[in-house]
Amino acid sequence: MPPTAPERLLSVLAAFDHEHPALCLTDISRRTGLTLTTAHRLVGALTRWGALERDGAGRYHVGLRLWEIAALAPRGLALRQVALPYLEDLYEATHENVQLAVRDGTEVVYVEWLSGRSAVGVHIRVGARWPLHATGVGLALLAHGAPGFQQEYCAGPLAAFTPYTVTDPAVLRRELAEIRRTGVAVSDRQVTDDALSVAAPVRGPDGTVTAAVSVVVPHGDGRVPVLGPAVRLAGRGISRALGWRPGGERCVPSHGAGRQQRAPVRGGMNSMPPRPKGEQPHPRPAGA
Repeated sequence: MPPTAPERLLSVLAAFDHEHPALCLTDISRRTGLTLTTAHRLVGALTRWGALERDGAGRYHVGLRLWEIAALAPRGLALRQVALPYLEDLYEATHENVQLAVRDGTEVVYVEWLSGRSAVGVHIRVGARWPLHATGVGLALLAHGAPGFQQEYCAGPLAAFTPYTVTDPAVLRRELAEIRRTGVAVSDRQVTDDALSVAAPVRGPDGTVTAAVSVVVPHGDGRVPVLGPAVRLAGRGISRALGWRPGGERCVPSHGAGRQQRAPVRGGMNSMPPRPKGEQPHPRPAGA
């Protein structure tokens, strides 16, 4: 069947990605398979609505109107706002990359990222996608997915990015069982051969794992033994702010909670030896 009008419109938007943030009309036509006439008509409609914007060179970019709509997604901006104080705590304790991600099908999508200038380089940015089995946050999400989904994922092709990426289904299943037992996922040099990621799940009000938080440090970092409790503490803090309570109790999500409203916690992040301060977290376009 030929694509419907909505499908053609969506294909124009899908032509843009992190590698192609700006496209001319010819590029859009080529990447969507649409004729130039059809592409011109659809791009014009999207530009008038604000989904696309045209610069002085005649190239098109994703428009702010889409950002306004995307900000309404409960797994996007709303989640980031609740989680940010806890992510900042984790960053202050480590001064390394701190990440928040959700699952979309068989991939993990990063919705927040804090980093310092001297943190280990990662191939992560907000909106980036990676296969679940290769990253710490992805492993945490996969381990708490439905059993049927886990079986299907493990049986499928498992892409390798370094010699350390787990591609054996039996090994991956054992790893997922260990993550469920300990509450912590570790991805050691599975995306880059110099980084290690430690992640923990984030639960919604009903106890379902809806996101994952992680910290990425250089492989061989001496603080690794205390990263697990620190990341797990951050995951539990975000979960409680979202309305989850251990034992299955529900509560009203504390969306306005900030660091000043939380009592100090012994152990975990407060007991971690921090890196020298003097940095502020900032995005750096460069995972584990």
